[in-house]
Amino acid sequence: MVVDPFQALQAAQRKPPSYTGAAATTLLIAGATGALGNELLRRMAGAQRHAHMLVLAKEPITDGLRGVETAVVPAGPIAQWPLRKADAALVSFDPPRLYHDRERALWTPAPAELPELARWLKACGVQTLAIVQPHAQGRMPEALKRGLASLDEQAVVALGFERVLLVRSAQKPAAQRFANPAERLAAWMLSIFRFMVPNSEQPVRASKVAEFVELALRTAPPGVHIAAPEVVWQAAQGNLPEVVRGWLGAQS
Repeated sequence: MVVDPFQALQAAQRKPPSYTGAAATTLLIAGATGALGNELLRRMAGAQRHAHMLVLAKEPITDGLRGVETAVVPAGPIAQWPLRKADAALVSFDPPRLYHDRERALWTPAPAELPELARWLKACGVQTLAIVQPHAQGRMPEALKRGLASLDEQAVVALGFERVLLVRSAQKPAAQRFANPAERLAAWMLSIFRFMVPNSEQPVRASKVAEFVELALRTAPPGVHIAAPEVVWQAAQGNLPEVVRGWLGAQS
């Protein structure tokens, strides 16, 4: 195939869309704790699509990840925090694991703090906001899985971000309660064969959710994009890029 040099020069000079993650952008992460928050941090740092990454913390810590800096926030209300310049933000609600000293030093939002945190992020200059909200599978009505599930989410969208991504990830099954010793014995015997359970029936791994979020942040056009638990589950089972493209295409 013959390539027109003039067209090639035009293509090289053409600026990429803002949502591709320009090299000079800053990504701020609130909630880099727990299995999911840690995977999100590792995935975003490894992708190197942002020149600078800020991780909110309660006290200073040293992080060995390249390009990652902790931003210590005071203990007072979020509205009184000093502003930090950022272009995109990622929010996760996994609590810190008690046996991880580093995670105990990081700041993790409570779900009720989402509207106030979103207002602070908007004041920091954030235009792209991704929110990963774990929900128990089957607990949400079908309409809410694919739409705004609360007044808090509606308030966040109303702030006027260029892009909002709401990723509803399935939660791991809660611990079972048994009425008598016989049920407990039966459950123990069944647990021996858990390794035989197909991958498609296992809970979605945190690494797959992080991969889903990173790709969505990189490719989603402006607007509000809501990923139902079934979308994230389907992406974790097969061709993740194809599922993300289909999901974003269905919402456009």
